[in-house]
Parts: sequence; structure tokens; C-alpha cells
Amino acid sequence: MSGKGAAPARAPVVILACGNPSRGDDALGPHLLDRLQDWLLSEGLSDGFALLSDFQWQIEHALDLAGRRLALFIDADQRAAAPFVFRRVVPADTPACNPSTHAQAPETLLAVLARISTEEMPETYVLGVRGTRFALGDGLSAAAIDNAQAAFDLLQLLCRAPQAAAWSALRPGALSAGRPNPARSAACC
Repeated sequence: MSGKGAAPARAPVVILACGNPSRGDDALGPHLLDRLQDWLLSEGLSDGFALLSDFQWQIEHALDLAGRRLALFIDADQRAAAPFVFRRVVPADTPACNPSTHAQAPETLLAVLARISTEEMPETYVLGVRGTRFALGDGLSAAAIDNAQAAFDLLQLLCRAPQAAAWSALRPGALSAGRPNPARSAACC
């Protein structure tokens, strides 16, 4: 029980999604986060997760990583193999995603956190979901919807086992064509 005026405990896992819902497949991040929020509530798991969505990751999002055990960034990715890529990231001073914006890469946000905090860094991952159409006014493409379903299957697996060891055990060999392979990943999760 916390005292009067005490800050509430932070959820141990933060999931940050970015994307513009008005730009076709760029909406994959927010779309998946909305689905995940509903699923976490229905499963009674929402207390362990902080879900954040924005158009792009800004330098201020480094503060959202502080005090977390795990972090996951979700975004549409034109270069990823379908249906998605899931990879661990570490702090790195990388240039902004686009020099004309304030958008930052997850690696950069981790590097910022390392400079401003002495807390242990969260183990951090990126889920890049393959998208192909990003025109203003477009909805999600049929391929993006299929890729989002595969990514959502992975998100459910990750959220059922929110531990660094379980997430790091999900190597490409534990994923079958981007989809979780329960036979290979059940032991780790």
C-alpha cells in the first residue's frame, strides 16, 4: 500500500506503437496496440503493461522506458520480410529516422535513457510489421491485415510470458515464417 501522494508503481512492461492511422499501412502500430489493449483487458493482464501510441517516437519517449523491465516498439516496416521482424535492440546513438523530423529510432531512445538515468535498462525489442501501402487516405492493405494477424499472434505469446528470458528465447528458429511456432516456443514461454 502506498502512502498519500506516492507515485503509482510503473507497469513492468511498456509497449510503444507508432504510426499514422490516415496513411495506409502506417496504421499497423496503432491498429495492433488497440487490439492488444482489448485482448489484455479480456485476459485480465492489463495491469502488467503500459501501452503508448504516437505518430512517431520522440526524444521524450526515453522517459517512458525508465523503470521498466521490458520494452517493445511496434511499427510498420517496408523493408521487413513478411509478415514481420522481431529483434532485440540495444542503445546506439543513431541519427534520427528522418533528419527533417524529430522522429527517433528505438536504439537512440535507449541511448538517451542511458545518459539520463542510472537505472537498469529494460531489455528492448522491435516488432516491425511488413507494410506496403502508405498513401494518405488509404486503409490497411490486405497484405498488412494478414501480417498484422501474424504479429498479433506473437504479441499474445509475448504478453503471456512477459519475461526477458522468454522473449530472448524467441529467435528466428522459434518463429515459423514469422508466426510463433508453439511447439518450438512453448518451452521458453
